[in-house]
Amino acid sequence: MKKLLFLSVFIALIACGSTKSFQSFFNEHKNDIGVTAFQVPNFMKTLLGSISPEMNGLFGKVNDFKFITFNEITPAKQQELIQQINLVTSNYKDIIRKNSVEKTKIVAVIEHGDIVKQAIIFNATPQKASAFYLKGNFNPNELQRISETNQFEELSDKLIQNNFQTPINKGFNPYQQ
Repeated sequence: MKKLLFLSVFIALIACGSTKSFQSFFNEHKNDIGVTAFQVPNFMKTLLGSISPEMNGLFGKVNDFKFITFNEITPAKQQELIQQINLVTSNYKDIIRKNSVEKTKIVAVIEHGDIVKQAIIFNATPQKASAFYLKGNFNPNELQRISETNQFEELSDKLIQNNFQTPINKGFNPYQQ
């Protein structure tokens, strides 16, 4: 009996060892040179939802949101990131997976019935890569439509523009009276 229990635990550990979580991927890369990373607190979800009606519908259902973008990457770094995201999404169901030299696009989800509980949206070119992690309750068709219309790429550009400008660049000057 003890041998059977030991064997079961050993097999479970080996099976779990071949995957990687998005949080570990995020933590591993958030301090890399050329990376912009966000872990969005709850109060910012309303700001994200104001970008478009589709995003408002999506972010109203989000419990956890992480975003990471890699700027000015090499083709070798692109391949490394794709391999790592493949490990992260190995237990996910693919909604979209398009692989080409010019661009890799992955939308992978974990479902519970007809509801998506977790989603990873990954885009990579030889120059830039980005990954979104969403946890909540989503319609898989809504995620696919938003991804196919490149709204996640637009969101990443807007996040970087709006959150990494200094107050002076945004029109506020603390030295003016």
